[in-house]
Amino acid sequence: MTSRTPIRDRDRGRGRHHNRRAARPAVLAVLAAAAVLLSGCSASDGGHDRSSGTAQEGGRGSRGGNPAPAPAQGAPGTADRADGKAQGEDDGRRTEAPPADYLSTFALDVDTASWGYARRTLADGNLPDPRTVRPEEFVNSFRQDYRQPDGNGFSVTVDGARTDAADWSLMRVGLATRAGLGHDRRPPAALTFVVDISGSMAEPGRLDLVRKSLDLMTDRLRGDDSVAVVAFSGEAQTRLPMTRLDGNRKRVHEVVDRLRPTDSTNVEAGVTRGYDIAVEGRRAGATNRVVLLSDALANTGTTSADALLERIDGARRDHGITLFGVGVGSDYNDAFMERLVDKGDGHTVYVSDVEEARRVFCDELPAQVELRARDAKAQVSFDPRNVERFRLIGYDNRRVADDSFRDDSVDGGEVGPGHTVTALYAVRLRPGASGHVATATVRWLDPDGRSPHEESGRVEASALTGAGWEQAAPRFQVTVAAAYLASSLRERGGGWEAVPGAVGLGRLSEITARLAERTEDPEVRQLSEAVRDARRLLS
Repeated sequence: MTSRTPIRDRDRGRGRHHNRRAARPAVLAVLAAAAVLLSGCSASDGGHDRSSGTAQEGGRGSRGGNPAPAPAQGAPGTADRADGKAQGEDDGRRTEAPPADYLSTFALDVDTASWGYARRTLADGNLPDPRTVRPEEFVNSFRQDYRQPDGNGFSVTVDGARTDAADWSLMRVGLATRAGLGHDRRPPAALTFVVDISGSMAEPGRLDLVRKSLDLMTDRLRGDDSVAVVAFSGEAQTRLPMTRLDGNRKRVHEVVDRLRPTDSTNVEAGVTRGYDIAVEGRRAGATNRVVLLSDALANTGTTSADALLERIDGARRDHGITLFGVGVGSDYNDAFMERLVDKGDGHTVYVSDVEEARRVFCDELPAQVELRARDAKAQVSFDPRNVERFRLIGYDNRRVADDSFRDDSVDGGEVGPGHTVTALYAVRLRPGASGHVATATVRWLDPDGRSPHEESGRVEASALTGAGWEQAAPRFQVTVAAAYLASSLRERGGGWEAVPGAVGLGRLSEITARLAERTEDPEVRQLSEAVRDARRLLS
């Protein structure tokens, strides 16, 4: 059973800032076909449904399982780790013990780069480095059927199903935002494109793809939108100051078409100049955003993200300017890009093929001109009377201290229209569990007035102990299949526990092939093909 219950704003709790761990290095690849890109964008205005997972087991908590309770002193029910070791025992998987409570708190995230890289790598006949496999990005790369709310903010859906592992179930927390207002009704945009024109961008599928994509964006945006273009290699140059598109599209096309690769990569110079231009050309009442297009292979200037974080954070905090990262190239510094984008309260995507490029520049980026929620965080409160252990699958670099959930000075995630965010939990119920299992609460700030809001949903034991996951709704099955594939790819590197109830890749291949047929969704077809490729490579 699922339900949703709005709750009032609570007193803000003060706590420490969450620790976003630096993302792992990744080597990403991109396939581009100019003919398809030149065919132009579809007419769709809505954002594509996407969803965004640290392993955290339960311990001390409120016996009532209410959203975000104050930690209960001496409450019963301290849970063991899922691998049988005591909490905090150093096995190389953690640098510190998980909180000894029954709360799980994380900042929302809509990144999807890990799935795109893994899919491309598998299709090329190689296994991805386990360190680049982020399970939440697999889970969040597929459409969901969650109910949309009426206004800004989120709807909350909580459901689940049994696994084949004794007493283990999978619980899905689904958050959804309302679709966009439409091309003509959204706020105007002021976008500063920061384009890498270094020598490494000469490889086919890098700068050529960026030029074609920016040409598409120029035709896609409205006349009252504004764009600026900064190009960087060894140094940065302003190729176009902030310019209204109305009457100037030809000029923008000419600037974009003159972008050519040169020499070294000074990301510091490009990002610094880009933010200077964005601040100078900032428009009140518009969505002000920096869009970084690069392989992020910095080799001159400051090659560490640390020197740029303060500048990016200051522009976000003082001027509301956020960062959208688009990675390209067969060599791509995922860790560098993700650190920049995390500090800029945006998200990063990896353009892995033609359809990814079309989606990013025709659907996602235009949709990001609108905003549904700022500093969004989620907290799940498990009922210790019914829950013995729990584990959040992924979200390792999005963890938030439990007592910071209602501290609105603690950074969360920005979420645009038509997005979904999914968190998948493995939950081990106590024998004879019945009644309330968990309550999930999402907290966000209104994008305009920044007033705080919350919405919650709850799930009962009956939803987790009934039918098995293979008999659940198709979209739930897709979520689980994506998590199981990610788990099989992560396990190879050690230091990763398999998701409970994981089926073999042979069986998973059969399940995903059936789902692809049933849903008629090309992205589920890609999942089926990736499972098939992984099975062949791991056999």
